[in-house]
Amino acid sequence: MPSPSEARNALADSLRRHAPADEEEARDRDRILEFVLRHERPFDRAILEGHLTGSAITVSADGTSVLLLHHRKLDRWLQPGGHGDPGETTGEAVALREALEESGIAGLALHPGAPRPLDVDVHDIPARGSEPAHEHLDLRYLVVAPEGAVVSPDLAELHEIRWVPWDDVDDLGPDHGLRRALAKARAVVSPRG
Repeated sequence: MPSPSEARNALADSLRRHAPADEEEARDRDRILEFVLRHERPFDRAILEGHLTGSAITVSADGTSVLLLHHRKLDRWLQPGGHGDPGETTGEAVALREALEESGIAGLALHPGAPRPLDVDVHDIPARGSEPAHEHLDLRYLVVAPEGAVVSPDLAELHEIRWVPWDDVDDLGPDHGLRRALAKARAVVSPRG
């Protein structure tokens, strides 16, 4: 496991190399890079302005569908992902752990040919309880489920989780950033895009 400073430097380098798909993602990449350079532990939830999060754009072994969940609190369809745990220093580790926790699928793996991160997105999180409004600076990775993966989620945070064929994704109303990330994932795993 890399030290926090090694992980931070590697992330900064990967963000510098990241090729954004549109102007919004370019702004988000620059915002995340600036944030990473200012904070020694950018996944730390104690940073009041926000923190890095890790997400898994999780595709089936055959590449025909993507795993999406309906988040209970946000009342939206999203990809698996969330906050780093204490000691986690890479977006890849956060994304894989969160995808396992939310889906119950063992054996998830980073796609060997996809850029890391695949996509980046900054979004506002409203104040809730004693937690003030803040930003999630999301690092999104392409993750592949093993053949025959069985979804067995902990439904505490979710209304539903399911495999969605690529052609049905838009029916769930994903926001622009998620649509962009899903299009990138589909282009990597699906020969016809």
